[in-house]
Parts: sequence; C-alpha cells; structure tokens
Amino acid sequence: MRASVGDQLVQHGRVVGQHDQISEVVEVMGKGGNPPYRVRFPDGHEAVMSPGPDCQIRHRKEHEQR
Repeated sequence: MRASVGDQLVQHGRVVGQHDQISEVVEVMGKGGNPPYRVRFPDGHEAVMSPGPDCQIRHRKEHEQR
C-alpha cells in the first residue's frame, strides 16, 4: 500500500451498518509512500495509522474525478 499527501485513506466498516471512515493523508512517515501515515479526519482529529486489510487508498486524482 502506497500513498501520497492528499490521498484519502478509506477504512471500511467491519460490522453491518457501520459506515466507512474516510480520512486525508497529511504526512507519509514511511519510505517510498509506505505506512505509517498521519491522517486527518473530517472533524479535525489526527491520528497515525498503519492500515490493515480493511483499508484502501484513494489516490488524489481518483477522488478529484468523483
């Protein structure tokens, strides 16, 4: 999994009825775009995440087209 600043990190809901959590990558802390990432959620909260298999990266160009 590789990301750049400005990409979205989507963490899919694990339970029926739980919504996906979408955050923006504000810092790539690993080498070559690899995790961990510092992300910012829509409410302004920031966290350091090492995404698991329930996550996907939406690259900036992909989500700008939506």
